Amino acid sequence: MSIFKPSYRFVNILEITPENLKNAGVKAALVDADNTLALHGSQEPFPGVPEWIRKTVGSGIPVIIISNNSKERIKPFASRLGVPYIEKSAKPLPNGFLRACKKFGIKPREAAVIGDQIFTDVVGGNLIGAKVFLTAPLGPDTDKFIKAKRRLEKYVR
Repeated sequence: MSIFKPSYRFVNILEITPENLKNAGVKAALVDADNTLALHGSQEPFPGVPEWIRKTVGSGIPVIIISNNSKERIKPFASRLGVPYIEKSAKPLPNGFLRACKKFGIKPREAAVIGDQIFTDVVGGNLIGAKVFLTAPLGPDTDKFIKAKRRLEKYVR
């Protein structure tokens, strides 16, 4: 399998059900924030996201936000959603993902990495052997660096 290929593709996170996760052998969800749960940099989750988190956690699958953003960006957002977080995770490097797995006492292969970017979420999830759920970005890319990565993603999608 290519390091750039997700295990599963969904239009958005709301389409991913606890049953999808359980059927994939997932015991915890490691979820990206920007353009997966909220617009880039926003403290306001997309409609349906709080309910998705409650349903997922209620089914026995804990959720953690894993982000390359700062604590100042992620802490209030995660608090609002009632989930733990890992900031400055340096995705796609494995350390942040592995810290999240350790927090939940699971093996990396029991984790779902859910996000919208191939070069951070997909590559990072594949590096640790997780199940990778790629979603389409739910908002426009406003950052120049992300726009450049999106152009490169077209070659590996």
